[in-house]
Amino acid sequence: MYKRFFELKANPFNVNPDPRYLFLTKQIEETLSSLMYGIQTRKGIVTLAGEVGTGKTTLVNRLLDWLHQNAAKTAFLFNSRMNSSQFFDFVLAEFGIRCESSSKSQQLIKLNQWLVERFRAGETCVLIIDEAQNLTFAVLEEIRMLTNLETYTEKLLQIVLSGQPEFEEKLNLPQLRQLRQRIMIRCKTGPLTKEETHSYVLERLKIAGAAANGPPIFSPAARDAIHLYSLGVPRVVNLLCEHALINAYVEQQRPIQPKIVEDVAREFRLDVVEPTATPEGLRTSAELYNSEAFIQNLGEVLSRFRISQHSQPARERK
Repeated sequence: MYKRFFELKANPFNVNPDPRYLFLTKQIEETLSSLMYGIQTRKGIVTLAGEVGTGKTTLVNRLLDWLHQNAAKTAFLFNSRMNSSQFFDFVLAEFGIRCESSSKSQQLIKLNQWLVERFRAGETCVLIIDEAQNLTFAVLEEIRMLTNLETYTEKLLQIVLSGQPEFEEKLNLPQLRQLRQRIMIRCKTGPLTKEETHSYVLERLKIAGAAANGPPIFSPAARDAIHLYSLGVPRVVNLLCEHALINAYVEQQRPIQPKIVEDVAREFRLDVVEPTATPEGLRTSAELYNSEAFIQNLGEVLSRFRISQHSQPARERK
């Protein structure tokens, strides 16, 4: 709608995690290099943590592009709400490993054989799990055990766990100390500085076809307002810019001025500071609701309730 008005070839601020639009700040470059180093040197488990919207998934997609260019075998699990049996089903399916049995021991044997074959062929195998903060303790323990698949000198499977800050909180719990000790490299993403926000906006416009020497699309003051209301979070920057472009097109305004950005911020209530969960609250939720024991016990209680209801005479149930 606004592309012709602003002389763009594509929508520059789509929220899709397109690796072409990965903006390489110094921190992101260091994080990407650390992820690559951890995989190349077969460190076993590497973690990536960052607040919502700070570019973790885009970074993971760039990492996947690099892995595919280097002919690595990859499994990417984006749905982390699963139990142990589902976890192994997903891993084998993503790697393309056929296993007729649903037995975990048989699945592990198949996985180990396949990893050994890939290792002998000089190939690297990488398991990447997004939204790792949702993984149950039982699944995290299975992930820890996968690091035991190794030769005398090398880990057969490289694992990247990407999650929100709650994931780091969970890793600090006593029951995960063994997994915590297996993590060789910890990486982080964070918000953009004001200068980085300015560069981020200009870079995405350039990738989308904005002329380098053409008239500006966002005024410097508008970019200041974008940083102010987004707090430097790239996903929120995209939201503000996308709707500012739409509103500016309607008003036929170029360059975009701060007033349009402010109006968008108010529309999406970005001028209101919302409360965040306390670390203690996050820890309690992780311990209670993310455990397989809780889910299993809840299922058993519901089953007993249904059985007792059906076993009562009709008169009593009324």
